[in-house]
Amino acid sequence: MKKAFILTIVLFLLFPLATSAAPFAQVKAAFIREGNVWTLVDEKEKQLTNTGNVHSKPKWSTDGTLIAYQVETLNEGQSELWTYNLHTGQKKRISYNGTSPGWAPHKNHLAYINNGILDISDLNRFYNIATGVSDYTWIPDGSGFLLSSSGTLNPDGWSSASLFTKKAGDNFKDIVLFGGVEPFFTLPKEIGTNEQNKLIAVNAEELTYSPSGKWISFVVSPTASWSMDSDMVCVIDSLGKNFEVLDEMILQVGQPKWSSSTDTLAYIAGGGRIVFGFKNKDLKLKEMPASGTYTPADYADLDFDWMTDNSLVVSRIKEQEWTNDFSKHPLPVLYTLNIDSKKQTKITSPPKGYGDYAPQYIPSIEKLAWLRGKSLTDTKRDLWIGNADGTDAMEWVRDIEEIVFYPG
Repeated sequence: MKKAFILTIVLFLLFPLATSAAPFAQVKAAFIREGNVWTLVDEKEKQLTNTGNVHSKPKWSTDGTLIAYQVETLNEGQSELWTYNLHTGQKKRISYNGTSPGWAPHKNHLAYINNGILDISDLNRFYNIATGVSDYTWIPDGSGFLLSSSGTLNPDGWSSASLFTKKAGDNFKDIVLFGGVEPFFTLPKEIGTNEQNKLIAVNAEELTYSPSGKWISFVVSPTASWSMDSDMVCVIDSLGKNFEVLDEMILQVGQPKWSSSTDTLAYIAGGGRIVFGFKNKDLKLKEMPASGTYTPADYADLDFDWMTDNSLVVSRIKEQEWTNDFSKHPLPVLYTLNIDSKKQTKITSPPKGYGDYAPQYIPSIEKLAWLRGKSLTDTKRDLWIGNADGTDAMEWVRDIEEIVFYPG
């Protein structure tokens, strides 16, 4: 009887540990450490590359079985495109020069750009799809692409970016490289929020469909030298008719993101690169067609993520002028924001000398993850994880540059 009682106590003590640890085993992530790709699967880290030349975020296939990643080569501006199969452990080079990889939403086919040509790989061979492409996104049903073509410098100045659609059925070898596209929208030569705040619309990037597929967000930028200072976040309907410039922004701070199931776009508004000061960076929401600003006065937001359709987590700092002394830079903490109540709550308190960056919500385990580091440019941050309200926070993985969680 005594032995049975002791066994019961032991099982009782062990059971909570097992249940609390189990959710972490459900998480799949790919991350960069010292320029190499690693995976985090079943709570085990595995190194995939050893070149030290991976600096772009890996991309998960829709079914979570494959990872695409770019390895920079010795030739400037060139990167090899590889895939890794989690089931077989096989690594396969897809292209000797491929950027902007994007998995099909309905099968394990990978699109990418090679010197202005959009290609598709079925992981056995590649097919040329379209030329003159600067950026793209898959149409939500996987039937083809929304394409962006940048403006060009002509004797009378820069022309503006144009958008096209192109169908791509299952028989890729029948697709003609030149032509076969439908004009979708040509941007005005200049766009802005008012007459005093305009830029030449040379590039259209970060094309993203809303959850319903009825709207598309994208970022318009001028020439490369000017894009560091000012870009414009825009939306257009899926018919290419209703175009709207929402606000000024910079791509280095808080890429625009749609909520998971509503047509509400979040972005961080404010022009001027960070070296002009840690200020004028406000989190805004555009719920088609309403909008609102959520950053308090005297604060600036660096990054964010959606947790639910009516709540976000934000990495926030107090406004401050720029200084070249990185030890004097403001260090962010995390806040949660409820859209309905507009209540904002501070949820992390990092130790002195550290800030909390790059928050990500992990829906599969309903946890919040973020990177804790010493500065905005720190490439050796540690991954922390906790509840959505910041409680039970703990260090999880050390020394991370970037991390991408599989959302499934």
